[in-house]
Amino acid sequence: MNPIEIVVLDQATLPDQNLNLDFPHHITAHDHTNADQVSSRIAKANIIVTNKVKIDANAIRNSPNLQLIAVAATGYEHVDLKAAQECGVVVCNIRAYGNDTVAEHAFMLMIALMRQLPAYQRDVAAGLWQSSPFFCYFGAPIRDLNGKTLGIFGRGGIGQALAQRAEAFGMTILWGEHKHANGCRDGYVPFDEVLQKADVISLHCPLNNQTRHMISSTELQNMKSRALLINVGRGGLVDEQALLDAITYGQLAGAGVDVLTEEPPQSGNPLLSQSLPNLIVTPHMAWGSEEAMQRLFGMLQDNINAFVQGKPQNVVG
Repeated sequence: MNPIEIVVLDQATLPDQNLNLDFPHHITAHDHTNADQVSSRIAKANIIVTNKVKIDANAIRNSPNLQLIAVAATGYEHVDLKAAQECGVVVCNIRAYGNDTVAEHAFMLMIALMRQLPAYQRDVAAGLWQSSPFFCYFGAPIRDLNGKTLGIFGRGGIGQALAQRAEAFGMTILWGEHKHANGCRDGYVPFDEVLQKADVISLHCPLNNQTRHMISSTELQNMKSRALLINVGRGGLVDEQALLDAITYGQLAGAGVDVLTEEPPQSGNPLLSQSLPNLIVTPHMAWGSEEAMQRLFGMLQDNINAFVQGKPQNVVG
């Protein structure tokens, strides 16, 4: 049996360890791959591993030996599934590895904004506490999570993990129905009603044609003026300019995001154009705890081994 050729396109996003595979193989690992390098690098590959490197139809069709695209993440919108299916290429992803770590990050953003942590860090750095006539200093208004309502869009593992944490802090959970749904499922609340009732909205949806810009100026206007928006799903779920405007003009109390429309944001982004104490932006690292990375890597190995054994798992498309 000839060694199976495996090409890893963005090794630097994965743990620094070797894949433990159960078959003869040869691995070519690239720390990073630019768009114009993809086709040449995977031309002879049997299996490719990609976290976020885009695999388009042209790259797939020009790789006659390609059998498996192993996505080292849950999201797979960067892979042309139609072209993969047409060429008989299996696409597998990683599932549920980051439920806890992403939920914890969303919860951190929520509580930091509710307690005005960035604003108070700024004020202490500016010397406002030091010059206070009292033992304490009060600037931005502080609120408790207890008694507040959390609206969650996306009832997968991450959304459910966040709900468990929020309920432990005394929050009421509303599960949001799809934006353009004809009806409302049992256990869900209509989209517009969630916007109007929630003190915090948290997004955990896949990005597709139905969810792109699901939160834009109209939706932001329908939210409470003291509400918070949390997005650890995908950047395209939110109209970022509309979000910045809503925060700047006091239409929204604040927002925490871990994802942007363009990543990395080399062309700039409205949410990076101003330094606001009620806007927290983190660099798409909610998924990256040590524990989650190890789970991801183990599942990636399992997906590849299972495919070669003729038992593909976690197949998408």
